Amino acid sequence: MTLRELLSEIATPDRQADRVVPPSGHTAWLTGFTAGTMAFLAVFALALSLAAGRLADRWGEALERTATIRISAPEEQMELQTRAVLDLLATTPGVASARALTDAEEHALLEPWFGSDLPLDTLPIPRLIELQEEGQGYDAQGLRQRLAAEAPGAILDDHLRWRQPLAIAASRLRLLGTVSILLILASTAAMITLAANASLAANAQVIGVLRLVGARDIYIARAFVRRFTLRALAGAAAGTAGGLVAVMLLPSADAAGGFLTGLGFQGAGWLLPFLLPPVAAVTAFLATRAAAFRKLKELT
Repeated sequence: MTLRELLSEIATPDRQADRVVPPSGHTAWLTGFTAGTMAFLAVFALALSLAAGRLADRWGEALERTATIRISAPEEQMELQTRAVLDLLATTPGVASARALTDAEEHALLEPWFGSDLPLDTLPIPRLIELQEEGQGYDAQGLRQRLAAEAPGAILDDHLRWRQPLAIAASRLRLLGTVSILLILASTAAMITLAANASLAANAQVIGVLRLVGARDIYIARAFVRRFTLRALAGAAAGTAGGLVAVMLLPSADAAGGFLTGLGFQGAGWLLPFLLPPVAAVTAFLATRAAAFRKLKELT
């Protein structure tokens, strides 16, 4: 069946056929509630997947072209080795710029871990130098050898050990989001199938009468398919709207600065949740159609 035929079958009303399916009852609210709840959860699964990708891209870009040199030396030699490292980096091919972090910047980095009450000024804190790459980058092995000769207390950290776990974590979070959406669709199909079977069983006598007057099974099945598809579409639309409102109420990433506050959609990503109601409708259509023909054969 083509998409045009599917849309025509759903959109074309048939008052006589619609009377086969009760307009209210437990199957009505069960179908709508299931589709709405699953769509609500799917919005957050989709937001989680997109947020994981954005977070990994942002951190990856921040770490990809930067590196850090940590200098551990006696206090009287700290400034001397820092100057030696900066002079060395100034003549290193592939290094665009380098600067030593100030005491205030280093304290700001340590404060989330040790708190603001810890007297950091009394601790032997290493000096950190941040460098930016350019072009094809620098020769890390060669730079380590030069640092060992010029500043024995300097250690190069090119962030490779940070970038790889981030990429793995992002790919797994994306996979988790995709699997969650697939499980949500499967659960929706299962619940709608149960509701359709219950409705068919409850209308077994009506179906028998329709057969006696010459109604074909495809005519009867179409009535159930259309009604349950529209219920799922309406429920999923309501659930999607609720999910979008909930996502919009989350604190913005700029306000709080964290992963959980960056779950909102961005740019064209806001359009993706609007695909959920049509997907739920197609899922309900296929599930109800299969359940209807299977149940009608049992009622023969």
